[in-house]
Amino acid sequence: MEKRETFVPFDIVEDASDHYFMNRNNNGERCLSNYKSSGVYKAIMKEWKILEQNLPESIYVRVYESRFDLMRAVIVGAEDTPYHDGLFFFDIEFPSDYPNVPPKLYYHSLGFRINPNLYNNGTVCLSLLNTWHGSRSEKWDPTGSTILQLLLSIQGLVLNQRPFFNEPGNNLFSIALHNKSRAYTCEVFSLTCRSSIHLLRNPPKHFESFVVEHFRRRGLAVLMACNEYVNGRIVGYLNENGLKVSKEFKNDLKALYPLLLQGLRRCNASLGTVAETLQLESVNGEKKISGIFKRALAKIKKVLGLKNRGQKKVSGIEG
Repeated sequence: MEKRETFVPFDIVEDASDHYFMNRNNNGERCLSNYKSSGVYKAIMKEWKILEQNLPESIYVRVYESRFDLMRAVIVGAEDTPYHDGLFFFDIEFPSDYPNVPPKLYYHSLGFRINPNLYNNGTVCLSLLNTWHGSRSEKWDPTGSTILQLLLSIQGLVLNQRPFFNEPGNNLFSIALHNKSRAYTCEVFSLTCRSSIHLLRNPPKHFESFVVEHFRRRGLAVLMACNEYVNGRIVGYLNENGLKVSKEFKNDLKALYPLLLQGLRRCNASLGTVAETLQLESVNGEKKISGIFKRALAKIKKVLGLKNRGQKKVSGIEG
């Protein structure tokens, strides 16, 4: 993933007016009294330091000078998952008895259910938040759990390669369920594209430049991934080719494509001439791809995650 020179991973900002929890607690007033002398304040300052020094390139955080109990984070979808290159925003609130209890999280779903653990209403179902009955070792530990651990858990365990199996009862080793998993993977990618269109139109406060820069750099990879999915090559899903992709899914992506293209052009994404070649034509049952497309596809296969990789077992995250 390319480094972003103009948007630092961690920073302190002022205006929290669009934060989910700002509008739910005390009409925006600070909810913790005697805050600088409190143990909660010290615990949160420790979290700030951990995040400032240890955030990976795929997670960005903003905290608020006047509301130290609030935080906003964005996670970049990882390669080899249907979430790749998507942006996933979370608003965080530290309760008055933190860290004895876990923080509160709100996921900006934009109306889309992209994962069994992430609900339309913003609920995040995760053992580490004590919102799922995982084992004791997976629960929030006041002496050791951190916000960084929480964000990395969402990125690695929730936004994973085969999210269908996050759902309780969906057995990873059931061959019969794998076709359903593939269909779910396609649906998730489509919803991720829809989320991207919404974010391009209305990015969250303090992340406006980040959203533009992210899609400016990654726009071409997103469009080419659309092409791969439409033609039965599920990106990041063990590079399986020749899969049966539903007509509804193809039509959905074909309808989304011009909207994505429009949004990416508005942010001056580096698309070159390849974007015009991604619509494949079928002649006598054979697909024709232009030479330009073939060359571009070969160059960015690694970026799209077209490799055979095994699936790690996911536990303790069912919602």
